[in-house]
Amino acid sequence: MTLRAKIITLLAAVVFPACTQLPVDGPHHRDISSGAAAALVSGRHAIADDYALIDISETVLDCLADIGPDSFFRSFGAGQGPAPLIRIGVGDVLQVAIFESAAGGLFIPAEAGVRPGNFVTLPSQTVSRAGSISVPYAGTITAAGRTAAEIERDIESKLASRAIEPQAVVTVVEQNATEVAVIGDGLIVGNKFRIKYSGETILDMISRAGGVKYPGYELFVTLQRNKRRATVPFPTLVNDPKENIFVAPGDTIYVYREQQKFVAVGALAGLGVALQTSGLTGLLAFEQERLTLNEGIAKIGGLLDARADPAQVFLYRMEYREPLERMGADLSKFPPDQKLIPTVYRANFRDPSGFFLAQRFPMRHRDVIYAANSDATEVVKFLDYLRAVTSTVSGVSIDAATTRDVITGRHILSR
Repeated sequence: MTLRAKIITLLAAVVFPACTQLPVDGPHHRDISSGAAAALVSGRHAIADDYALIDISETVLDCLADIGPDSFFRSFGAGQGPAPLIRIGVGDVLQVAIFESAAGGLFIPAEAGVRPGNFVTLPSQTVSRAGSISVPYAGTITAAGRTAAEIERDIESKLASRAIEPQAVVTVVEQNATEVAVIGDGLIVGNKFRIKYSGETILDMISRAGGVKYPGYELFVTLQRNKRRATVPFPTLVNDPKENIFVAPGDTIYVYREQQKFVAVGALAGLGVALQTSGLTGLLAFEQERLTLNEGIAKIGGLLDARADPAQVFLYRMEYREPLERMGADLSKFPPDQKLIPTVYRANFRDPSGFFLAQRFPMRHRDVIYAANSDATEVVKFLDYLRAVTSTVSGVSIDAATTRDVITGRHILSR
């Protein structure tokens, strides 16, 4: 065995066991794996979850949903159709007026000539916990869950045999059962309101609560109805009219401030050591209402020339199944009832038209941009590693030869 081979063998026997003694930032992953009392792990090279890979193209842009993973329109199925009917509820205060066609009837005396009209107004009544009100000679009238017109017809039918062509008019004096709560730190005045509902949309209710006090692109709106909820960015309500749906009695609207952000990792200039002093990190805020993929990459300093592969720039997000199917993606490996599909979009900036496509590709809150290393970068990294090993071995052999010559020279001198 040559001296060089002996040195390499010695290094393998000494250096590698000593690696555990080198300074590190934390425990080694092998120590974490071996020290666990219980574990549920996957193979290090296994794919943890299925995902769809979509190359950005004109077809993709035409089918892409620009409203984000949540949608009021999809979640609650109500858009800009007719306003929902407002129904009477327990606690509402009603006033009933009854008209007759001639004097001398049930409510209008014969000497009605001195009266302002052939009608009588009953005292205001609060809808009881049983959901009813009382009308003389008509008895108990069910009010809760009905519209004013339905209550009027019920009163008229019960008085038809006793009054002269009766006509009833029901007026809501106080609307207490159909309130909508509008809350959140994004409101300009206070942070909690209960507003009487009379057929408004979400933006109408926010306006009635005083409006918002932050830029729209920093706000999100959550709508909770019964046991369902959905959240959309505030600009979506303005830019997409079908998302500005009608609210319903009992809804809760929560307006809160949270800047839209995205994560950028990989071979990006802003993540390089040279630009760390600029304050750029891998988590960036939109700081504007709309952000495209081109603008997102620019915010982090662009692609790193020495490392990035311009043809392999990826964007990760949860995408709705419907637009993916319109694009023509094969989703047969995903369960039929899975609405959100893990999706990776790929941009090719080696293609001159790729910049135009990326300029029209809308980014969303919590998107992840990843710029892959080029193949040449991986080769250079391997060569650097090999060069470091060989230079270390060469240095050790030279040091050994120098040490041997010194020892030999000393031995000769001593003789």
